[in-house]
Amino acid sequence: MKTSIINNAASASPVKPMVNMGQGFFGYNPPEFLLDAAKNALNRVDANQYSPSKGRMSLRKAIAQHYSGPLERPLNPETEVTISTGANEGILSAFMAFVEDGDEVIVFEPFFDQYISNIEMAGGKVRYVPLIPPPNGNKETSCAGDWLINMDALMQAFSPNTRMLVLNSPHNPIGKVFTEQELGAIAELCVQHNTIIIADDVYDSLTYVSSKRMATISPAIWDLTLTVGSVGKTFYATGWRVGFLIGPSHLIQYVSAAHMRICYSSPSPLQEACAAGYIIAAQNGFWEKSKKSLIGKIERFCTVFDELGLPYSSPQGGYFVLANFSKVQIPDGYEFPAKVACRPRDFKMAWFLIMELGVAAIPPSEFYLEENWHVADDYLRFAVCKEDQILEDAKERLRGLKKYIKS
Repeated sequence: MKTSIINNAASASPVKPMVNMGQGFFGYNPPEFLLDAAKNALNRVDANQYSPSKGRMSLRKAIAQHYSGPLERPLNPETEVTISTGANEGILSAFMAFVEDGDEVIVFEPFFDQYISNIEMAGGKVRYVPLIPPPNGNKETSCAGDWLINMDALMQAFSPNTRMLVLNSPHNPIGKVFTEQELGAIAELCVQHNTIIIADDVYDSLTYVSSKRMATISPAIWDLTLTVGSVGKTFYATGWRVGFLIGPSHLIQYVSAAHMRICYSSPSPLQEACAAGYIIAAQNGFWEKSKKSLIGKIERFCTVFDELGLPYSSPQGGYFVLANFSKVQIPDGYEFPAKVACRPRDFKMAWFLIMELGVAAIPPSEFYLEENWHVADDYLRFAVCKEDQILEDAKERLRGLKKYIKS
């Protein structure tokens, strides 16, 4: 990954300690009730042995109960839910299950970079459809929902070889939640072309606007949709690597079979802990508390961009903020190493922030084809899922940009 350049810069920066606002891992522990559940599971003999390849029934039942409401149908935990070793492995299992050499998969750009390697590992070819940024995104703060689908490009992306489409909502890195009208337009095309949909909903528990699930658009779309979730992101435990897929049995059975060949089963005690976590979370109001906490962190952090007059894209979900740095002028003659000098402006800006301020962010061109780097090369992505004191430290350091901002 090209972001290794950024990681290396962070290690070499003269400003220490580094404030890492780049990678999307949480800067705090999962809730205490989840940690207690994990400790309890570790004392059970059965929870320290292999789980069924499809996942432990306790967790499948908990997920089926939790998602039957949002997906507007009673879910069968035996046939319509399967557990994966993180959402990414679940998505890989879906590609391995359905994509063959020469098949095409439609992906919206910007994209989570792991999609691409997973599709190519299965023998597929990626067809990219751009999301159009707001026209005044470099002048004024906008809503993440203002990034729009290029519908002409989407229609042209479909072909007789189209096998799957990936839709990430809330979206990484934008924070966009796709509207019911947008989902309907995508759904119509997928039904027309009999295209399987991967609804990557890993940030669903952190959705801040009213929304509808792709799988609920119509019965025909339910039959074509695999909804992907991440227990790790839901409970601030990304290192636990527990994910899942929900869908009709005729799709889930093949995903489960591919998962069995990739890694056989997922960590048993953590599955048991997550199963208990869903039950307790529903009882103690965790979901609303979690949303309120992340909204507060977004608002807390973005005040520094308001102070500096730097526009940003206000997220509708997730924990990433895209800030526009077009007004920040890197000094003439600033020396970049050759590996950075050949990169687009957002890479240079990310390097500059690390070296001068000790703040790490991710350059969004990582989520684009090279020919489209220019679309977001004025932006940087910041992960706000950190302790409040870290956010305040990052804000204080970013105030050091004042002398570099053009009037």
